[in-house]
Amino acid sequence: MTFDPANPLIVQADRSVFLEAFNPRAEDARRALAPFAELVSSPEHLHTYRVTPLSLWNAAAAGMSAAEMVDALERYAKFPVPQNVAHDIRELAGRWGRLRLEAHDAGLLLVVGRDDAPLLSELSKQKAISPLLGDRMGEGVYAVPLLNRGLIKTALLESGWPLDDQAGYSDGLEYPVSLLPSLRVRDYQQEAAEAFYRGGSVEGGSGVVVLAPGSGKTVVGMVAMSLVGQRTLILTTNRTSVNQWQRELIAKTSLMPEEVGEYDPARPLKPVTVCTYQMLTHRKRGSEKDEEGAYPHMGLIGAAEWGLIIYDEVHLLPAPVFRITASVQARRRLGLTATLIREDGREGDVFALIGPKRYDRPWKTLEQDGYIAQADCTEVRLPLPQAERVSYAAAPDREKHRIAAENPDKRAVVSDLLARHAGAPTLIIGQYLDQLALIAADQEAPLITGKTPQREREALFSSFRQGHLKLIVMSKVGNFALDLPDAEVLIQVSGAFGSRQEEAQRLGRLLRPKSDGRGASFYSVVSRETSEEDHAHHRQLFLAEQGYAYTILDAADVLEGRLEQVGA
Repeated sequence: MTFDPANPLIVQADRSVFLEAFNPRAEDARRALAPFAELVSSPEHLHTYRVTPLSLWNAAAAGMSAAEMVDALERYAKFPVPQNVAHDIRELAGRWGRLRLEAHDAGLLLVVGRDDAPLLSELSKQKAISPLLGDRMGEGVYAVPLLNRGLIKTALLESGWPLDDQAGYSDGLEYPVSLLPSLRVRDYQQEAAEAFYRGGSVEGGSGVVVLAPGSGKTVVGMVAMSLVGQRTLILTTNRTSVNQWQRELIAKTSLMPEEVGEYDPARPLKPVTVCTYQMLTHRKRGSEKDEEGAYPHMGLIGAAEWGLIIYDEVHLLPAPVFRITASVQARRRLGLTATLIREDGREGDVFALIGPKRYDRPWKTLEQDGYIAQADCTEVRLPLPQAERVSYAAAPDREKHRIAAENPDKRAVVSDLLARHAGAPTLIIGQYLDQLALIAADQEAPLITGKTPQREREALFSSFRQGHLKLIVMSKVGNFALDLPDAEVLIQVSGAFGSRQEEAQRLGRLLRPKSDGRGASFYSVVSRETSEEDHAHHRQLFLAEQGYAYTILDAADVLEGRLEQVGA
């Protein structure tokens, strides 16, 4: 067993791993650890990871062996890796592939090797699994009704046993899509699409591609469409994203405008149809949540013979879409996201119903290769004014967050940050509309919220892209799917509690490479000694895992013009 006291990792028997962030080998160790461990916390000097069953299964499904995972720990361990940790990794990662789902005539078979027949017999007796199985077809073999394909994967995963779905996919209606010669597909985009498709083999055709915002996930979707060559349904977060998908598809593929369209229940479906999750989950007025027919547009998923369903920002899938996705397992499914983190802890649903992570490339690797912009992250802390401090002390927990987030002194900090970056294309994003309205008035800038008409949004975004407009203030509608490649500065004045995914997406608004190679500046303005400060630590976890570090500044340094001296 190899170890070196100069190494940066301390591996604990409970499968937690501590990384000395100051160690010269810390960055190499982080890269080796990230594929199979989850970051839990990242204070300045000691970062905590945890090896979980789901993190191991995602790594195993992507082709990483248990031996490679153990070797990574032993290569960077300061002390001997506890024997039980190495054993647990081999045991848990080794569960991937032992239970397989295979096609058989007009149905499915749940199959294990001969040695695992007793295991399958035991699992078949579990209350959540038994109703999903058909007849026992032999030793280590059970029939599974087609309609239960997604449900059995979810149930087995929750029982601690991932199911390797090798049953293949039904072909949709053929609809070839080719990429225009002018589209330069980057190596990693081609690799990601092929990792999803796997050359048409039975185990390919479902799964998730994880790439940083600004790195071209839409192109990955286009390459996947060209590989599948069938009718495609694209589900995404908002109308802005719908419009962007349409523009990109028409500009970069052989598809003509009449072949691509937004879902409209009053019109025939297009060969490539784009729909928002909001439309898909629209509920009839007065209907109960699980009432049959409560979601009139859910039939869209099964209404046409789609050969491919693309789930954009898959980590945001609403619960009703998860439920319907359980019944469309015969269709190829591609999830695109910058992070698989879900604050509700339902990452396992993405794994089971969309597929395992097929491709992941660290953000910092993309940055080093010049595919996304360099970004400096800064947290500016300021105290609550005395009057708000009194209100904060007496408020319930949820209201405490709002009082801290709407700290009125943030407006002066914002003005000074804007003065520092005068003339730079800048976005201001926040959670609370009253706060944003005041800031927009201070700066004489347009404010975009959920109530802003789509046409007005598009006009403002177009003006920003053309350089005529230098500042936009936005609510959380700005978290996703903004094609504003020249944005250089983003100031975050409030957010959704401790949302790691929101923090990552907001930084992502800045990461499209700039034409002149300039970097980007990301600021979070936070009220000191409040719950907002606690939430800020949690929000930054995913970005810390990607290698980003936050410079912490006092607002006084900003307001007194000492920003240069303190390293911002």
